[in-house]
Amino acid sequence: MEIVFVTFIGAGIGAILRYLVPGRRSYGLALLPAVGAALTAGVWAVLVWFGWPFDGGWIWTVSITAGIVVDLLVAVLLPRARDAADARALHSLTGGRL
Repeated sequence: MEIVFVTFIGAGIGAILRYLVPGRRSYGLALLPAVGAALTAGVWAVLVWFGWPFDGGWIWTVSITAGIVVDLLVAVLLPRARDAADARALHSLTGGRL
């Protein structure tokens, strides 16, 4: 049952980070919540598989921190990559005139 809670927490943090980090015009509304939910649930499952107790504090801390870190990386790096790709496409489509 705790994996459901950590999944919702990861999605909620992703939704909050969407509005705190600039550049949200480059990705969809559900990207960061989906990444946060998937990553926190995945990390949680792996840690339980390694034998970490699901009622301990460290599994919560590690799972949620991993979700936050990856959400921040996606929110910062994706707009840069999209802007660079858009600039290359514009240059290619206009034959270098712009």
